[in-house]
Amino acid sequence: MSAQKDRWVSSLVFLLFCASSIPRSGSVGLQQELSPQHYFSGLEAGKASLAFFTPSVSPGAQPFLEQIESSAEALQDYGISVVKVNCPREDVSRYCGKENALRKAFLFRGNRLIREFPTDALFDVNSIVANVLFALLFNEVKYVETLADLENAENVLKGKSNMVFAYVPATGTAEHRAVMEAAFVYGTIHQFVLTTEAALLKATSHDDPDVSSAWLLFCHCQWATDPAQPCRRTALGQPLTLLNIHRHLKLMGAPLVTEVAEDPEKVSTVHLQLGLPLVFILSQKETYEADRRTAEFVAWQLLGKAGVALLSRDLVDLNVLHRSNIALKTPDEGMPVQYLVLEDTDEVITLVEDKNKAKQIQEDEEEEEDEDEKENNNQDIQDDQVVEAVSRDKKRELPLEQVLVLTEKNFQSSLSEAARTVVLFYASWEAVSLAVLRSYSEVATQLKGTPGVLLSQVNCWDWPGLCSQENVTQFPTIKIYKEGQRSVTYNGMWGTEELSSFILLSRVSCPLTLTTMDEAEGYLRGEFPSELSTHHHTSFLGVFSTATSEARAAFEEAGNILSGYVRMGMYFEDDALALSRKYSVSPPALLLARSGGRSVEGIALSKHSLQDMVQMIRYELLDIFPEITVPNLPQYLQLRKPFLILFSADGISQMESKEMLKVAKGRAQQAFVACWLNLKKTPVGHGILRKYFSTTPSLPVLLWVNLHAGGQVFKFPPEQSITEMNILSWLEKLQAGLEIPSSTLSEEDWKPPLPAYDFLQMMEPSVPELSPRSGDTSVPHPPKSPGGDTATEEEPSRESTAEEVGFPGRDLRGTASRLAVRDKQGKRHSEL
Repeated sequence: MSAQKDRWVSSLVFLLFCASSIPRSGSVGLQQELSPQHYFSGLEAGKASLAFFTPSVSPGAQPFLEQIESSAEALQDYGISVVKVNCPREDVSRYCGKENALRKAFLFRGNRLIREFPTDALFDVNSIVANVLFALLFNEVKYVETLADLENAENVLKGKSNMVFAYVPATGTAEHRAVMEAAFVYGTIHQFVLTTEAALLKATSHDDPDVSSAWLLFCHCQWATDPAQPCRRTALGQPLTLLNIHRHLKLMGAPLVTEVAEDPEKVSTVHLQLGLPLVFILSQKETYEADRRTAEFVAWQLLGKAGVALLSRDLVDLNVLHRSNIALKTPDEGMPVQYLVLEDTDEVITLVEDKNKAKQIQEDEEEEEDEDEKENNNQDIQDDQVVEAVSRDKKRELPLEQVLVLTEKNFQSSLSEAARTVVLFYASWEAVSLAVLRSYSEVATQLKGTPGVLLSQVNCWDWPGLCSQENVTQFPTIKIYKEGQRSVTYNGMWGTEELSSFILLSRVSCPLTLTTMDEAEGYLRGEFPSELSTHHHTSFLGVFSTATSEARAAFEEAGNILSGYVRMGMYFEDDALALSRKYSVSPPALLLARSGGRSVEGIALSKHSLQDMVQMIRYELLDIFPEITVPNLPQYLQLRKPFLILFSADGISQMESKEMLKVAKGRAQQAFVACWLNLKKTPVGHGILRKYFSTTPSLPVLLWVNLHAGGQVFKFPPEQSITEMNILSWLEKLQAGLEIPSSTLSEEDWKPPLPAYDFLQMMEPSVPELSPRSGDTSVPHPPKSPGGDTATEEEPSRESTAEEVGFPGRDLRGTASRLAVRDKQGKRHSEL
């Protein structure tokens, strides 16, 4: 089951649970006082209704009628209407005759009778809802009486899907209702099987179960590929309620073992969300296979009680003892991850199941840690990833010799020392500022000796008045000051390459005025001033006549806004008309030179407003068939269009590129973004695919993802070749509603797993309120894009039995190397 479908089911179960918990009053939802003729004439095909036929005056029907009224709204949640039909005295038909009066209720689907219920079987709300749903779900919920019937049902499902087997002492009970409501929601995902036979329950258990209580078993038949292999069964340990069944099924649908590659403090799984602990098996490259078997063995023992994750020390730099082999994360907010040294898997299971024993183990570990901390002299490491990186490297001096330090005294005088002065406004205590300062120092080294450029810095913690004067209300902020012009603020990525490109492009006027036809044509061929030679993106040339002054003014203002981000030229001489006609347009026009001038495209400027001009230029900067990366994804998300995206293990073939480019250049190209993603270069794509599907599909895979309207994900048929004709035919089916989505993304907001570190609380009230840059949070999180997670969740093979993995995985001594001499370890920061 896909993650998105699971979330949809979770939401539906929650709504049904809330609806069933709201007290009912009066006859809400009950359609009363209908005549037989009125009732039968109003029946709609496919819609279910429960009808009770009674004489107009019938005091004896009152108790039953009260229960029917109470169940009406509960049944409405499942699309079932409840109707009281008043029978005239002279009516002696099948439904109103004396023999049936006050004795039966009738369930119809459309005008077809599904089931007759004696009124003594519908004695309260639970019995009414349970029996009605049981009748409607006759094909989805199988009833079995013997062990042979149960095993036959399992054999049919082996290797295909899983089964939910429920035992209720009697039908019409609250537990029976909970099972039927769960089957209504999950019936298309799992096969539901029901029994009331106590002998069958005893035959399925090695113990002596209490047959007076209801039971539910999840049968893992999907992983039993061998017909002779029995389906594993995991019992629900809580009372049989709708919410507990939903919780149990959600846990059974989670990966058996989750492989993670990040700090356990930042890991969040379905187990933690449902209030269960998460056990980490700390592994290393040399013992991975044994640790994997250990993790699977422990996971089967703790299934439904705790989650199990496999964490490789080779991928994560943990600041814990090298001999620690187990970590325990509890769902309690504010509780730090416990790192332990255990001898075998029995101790791991005891750690979860026996709270008293777990407390003793943790106390012993804390005593050992106290001794270790006395030997250590390292400073705390912050939980925040950016702060942690800065903290670990803080003893490393940055090469800031090329960066001038500015103060209130020398700020104005320094601006006149160079044609362009780049100023980084930062706060010395803020983590993102210090991280950007590292990139800034690398840019200064790269641009050393560049004429007309001066790189400088202002510490807003030391000079808050200067930062306020320059209208710096968030940090870090980079501004470029030009002689006689207003400053330009940088709003791009904080990487070294992006910063360097912005500074170099800012040295040239934007737009650059060209005075002759030769200069203009040379510009289109890629003959640029040296300052622009390192910029390899699309070049823009605006062509204007004397009669198009309004469009020219808007183009010049657009150049001021886009300065540093784009290469723009402008030509408005007398022969501008002749230049534009070479490219089949008339002034005002925009000439686009792509691929170093090998292709030039002319676009007429029909809209002359500044906003339209900027928007059009930004749009034309985007590639026709781009490779999606983490830095450029936000640009394409801002278009708010569906994605036709090809996921590839590495590069895409020449044929695939050619066919996708045809689709991208076609008539419908304005309706969606045709793109591709290289999983080798952008590994976050693996997490995206796991959000779409339960497992990573075979590659390459072509998907239609509509993030901004419903979140539906459609998968291109893998048996078809990726050609323009096949793709367009498939898209026509999508538009006509003939394709079924593979999954649907949740509409909930994606938030950081932990709250941002509140630096402002550490500041004195008198210090000016400078907030970190909007969007820069202390705990990085993926953009709202087609998915993405840092945890790598893999569905392990569940075919192995406990005996197969038990002995190789029971001993934990190989999980982490035992060191005779303990390395000096820093204390774990546990404030968050």
